[in-house]
Amino acid sequence: MFCMKRFAATLAAFGLGLFASLPAAAQSVLRDAETEQLFSDMSRQIIVAAGLSPQNVRVVLINDKEINAFVAGGQMVFLNSGLIDAADNANEVQGVIAHEVGHIVGGHVPLQGQAMKGPTGISILSLVLGAAAAAAGAPDAAMGIIMAGQQAALGKFLAFSRNQEASADAAGARFLNTAGVSGKGMLEFFKKLQNLEMRYGYSSDNVDPFMQTHPMSGDRVQTLTADLSASAAWGKPLDPDLERRFKRVQAKLRGYVNDPKATLVKYPASDQSLPAHYARAYAYHLSGYPDQAAAETAALVQAAPHDPYFLELQGQILLESGDPKGALAPLREATESTNFQPLIATTFGHALLATEDDKNLPEAEKVLRQAVARDDDNPFAWYQLGTLYERKGDQPRTALATAERANLTGDARMALMSARAAMAGLPQGSTDWIRAQDILLVSQTAVEEDRKGKHR
Repeated sequence: MFCMKRFAATLAAFGLGLFASLPAAAQSVLRDAETEQLFSDMSRQIIVAAGLSPQNVRVVLINDKEINAFVAGGQMVFLNSGLIDAADNANEVQGVIAHEVGHIVGGHVPLQGQAMKGPTGISILSLVLGAAAAAAGAPDAAMGIIMAGQQAALGKFLAFSRNQEASADAAGARFLNTAGVSGKGMLEFFKKLQNLEMRYGYSSDNVDPFMQTHPMSGDRVQTLTADLSASAAWGKPLDPDLERRFKRVQAKLRGYVNDPKATLVKYPASDQSLPAHYARAYAYHLSGYPDQAAAETAALVQAAPHDPYFLELQGQILLESGDPKGALAPLREATESTNFQPLIATTFGHALLATEDDKNLPEAEKVLRQAVARDDDNPFAWYQLGTLYERKGDQPRTALATAERANLTGDARMALMSARAAMAGLPQGSTDWIRAQDILLVSQTAVEEDRKGKHR
């Protein structure tokens, strides 16, 4: 079941690119157990072929309708929901992931800071010379110098960006070939971008290719075709299991982020496929039609009674419809059958607490502690764990859970205050006390930096 959290992305980012746009400074991350497992499985071979560890590279879904993907430092690939919606198959998404991994391996985000030094120097020099010309009584010459300098600086940076994109394309093609993954998807997706460029009147006939952050999509297709088609993997059929799973994830994502009316048109009641039931279940649930949502979910569970993701959805709908007790059985099975997958376990822990039955507290504590141990980057899990400790009267650990959640959401002041409260009540030197101290130190530094920034 999808959940959201905010993500702050550095502006030093390289993307797949349709137009010269950067990711927003703050994005909503969509987290879903089934989706994250699919991304992990479909990218693993590519990541290994790139010489990286699949344990260190994450593919993250962003709630953004723009057809784009990007990297923003570290070993994280960000895919917009609009890209998943637009893709025809999993292989196209694999092509996009391979391109973005090319940016990671090439170290392009860190290099962008160095590349800015040259254009910045040109820009500053033009401003200085322009100011000197203006002081000498030649305002027109001054303006010309400044404009020429700005143009030269921009051109230098754009050339760097295009070179990095071409490098990521070539690396991505190499990773696909090495991994034994067909490059047809990569080319097909670039053709999609080319069609969009043409739709917006954005083609090599009416734009200056030297003033773009990315090579034109048609040029990218032409450059990559020979290398990709020469690979033994070129004619390899699509992986039927990945494609089946992709259609499910794509349908549930559409049901979650798209307008419900549009979802019901795309997946009419006459469509009795599992993806269609998935999409309609989300659309009805988010539209406030619990009976229809329950009926669609029941059809899913009837078709695959032990599918953990169908059971997760069934439990979530029951929980959010005011029946936490009814949600326990499907969520417990989903949690156990996925070996306590953290996102599913968090929902189960939430349901146990929502029953308001103290007999469920021990199981809730076990489930939630496992959830944060395996995935400590989930503010909602820490909120639920804090609620549990508050119910138990354990104020120091309530404060620690609050500090963890505040630290993840960027609330440094709350994290600082909560960490202090936790340290005051926890045994000095214990694991929890040391963790609270770590949060305190990090938060204290963040608060001080924020204070200095406001005084400037």
